[in-house]
Order: sequence, then structure tokens, then C-alpha cells
Amino acid sequence: MPSDERRRISDLDTLKAIGHPLRLKLYRALHIKRTATASQLADQVDEAVSLVSYHLRKLADHGLIEPAEGQGTDGRERWWQPSSRGLTYSDTDFDDAPDRAAVYAAANRMSFDQHVELYRAHQSARHTWDAEWRSASWSSENLLRLTAAELAALSQEMGALIDRYEEAGRARDEAGDTEGRESVALHTYGFPFRP
Repeated sequence: MPSDERRRISDLDTLKAIGHPLRLKLYRALHIKRTATASQLADQVDEAVSLVSYHLRKLADHGLIEPAEGQGTDGRERWWQPSSRGLTYSDTDFDDAPDRAAVYAAANRMSFDQHVELYRAHQSARHTWDAEWRSASWSSENLLRLTAAELAALSQEMGALIDRYEEAGRARDEAGDTEGRESVALHTYGFPFRP
């Protein structure tokens, strides 16, 4: 059974495992579907089932996903689920050596590239969504003057707000309230910069 907590990745091998582009796509797809087989995920990411199965096993080897018990009627297909509510990783766990910091930076860049790819796909298909979804969608840039402590507090408050919406939406979805419910990507970043 998946943990209700987010898993903090602090070891280099696990970060390398999730830092693979296809594995991160598979993890995200599985996180949204909650449970799926390699064939279902292969269709979603447009890759061969054998390749997807291999990468799912690698994610499982690092405890990022696990077999989903009681799914399906065909014993030949293995069902998977995320092993936790989500993943987090922090540069403080990888800044003790240049090679570790480099892997952390590469994983973050790859993740960001996938965020951009997802947003670009949305922009290309924006016209296919009805007016209600188009008006509910947003993007914004806020340029603030904060201290590190204020930025940390903002991050915690935003995380708590997002958690409330995620928990409520998941509970309603699991209770059968699926009408009009879609997967929503929410990417937020807070970082210092010097103009």
C-alpha cells in the first residue's frame, strides 16, 4: 500500500534512477493513473512494452513504485502503483561533492524540460478545451523581494494549499465524483536571481 507521505530522495542511486527521462515520464503517468500495467503505460508514453517493463522494474528496485495488489483479473499482467504520495529531493542532500551536485542539477534540468514540454503541448492543444477549462487555466510570473526565510515560508504555505486541493480532489475522485475531473499540472518554482 502506498505511503501517504512524499518520499524524500537523498541517495545518489535513487536520484539517478528517477533522473532518467523515460522513468520520470512513467512515474508521472503512473502517479496520475494511480495503478497501471506496463502495456497501459507503454501506450501512454508511446514506447515498447518491453522497454517500459524494464524501466518500471528499475523504479521498483529503488522503491519508487511497487506492485499493486488486487488489480486486474489476468494473473499474467503485473499492475504497478507509486509507493508514496510523491517525491521530493533537495540540493542540501547532494551538495557535499561536485559529482553529486552535478547529478542533482542534471535531474532538475531534465524535470524542468519535461515541465516545459507538457506546457507547450497544452498551449498547442489549448483550443481543444472548452471555455471553462481555458478560463480556469493560468500562468503567471511574480517577481518578489524576499529573504530566504520568507521564501521558505511561502514554499511551505503553497505546499500546504496544494496538498489540501490534492487530497480533496483525490477523495472525491475515489468516491466516484469523476464528472468534469481532469489531470492538472501545477508547476511552481521559487528561486533567487540577480537582475
